[in-house]
Amino acid sequence: MIRPRILVAESHPILREATIALLTSHFDVVGSVADGVALVAEASRLCPDVIVSAITLPVLSGIDAVHQLRESISPFRAVFLTVHAEQEFIDACVAEGALGYVLKSQMKAHLIPAVQAALAGKSYIYPFAHK
Repeated sequence: MIRPRILVAESHPILREATIALLTSHFDVVGSVADGVALVAEASRLCPDVIVSAITLPVLSGIDAVHQLRESISPFRAVFLTVHAEQEFIDACVAEGALGYVLKSQMKAHLIPAVQAALAGKSYIYPFAHK
């Protein structure tokens, strides 16, 4: 059985490694990057099924990177893993087509379900109401 391919974008090395460790039990993590420009480059090269990205990334934000990718590569699902709980960030991510939004403090309980929902084309916005 082919496992879904995931690309992780997180600027903090410890959080990036923790995210990868959590995801590898269910998915094939095909790459990881530390900034938005690298996210665009690697996503274009790897064509992942899902991008799990922080919002705040050096050089280019995760939101801006996803925006650029929506216009240039084959379809993918976006799940944002972030510290930002403000509605304006949720709205910006959803406007770029994100299906998942998980707070980093809730990652262990909610990241896998968020990615699974995104793969099924469903929204998983935690702990907020589904959009």
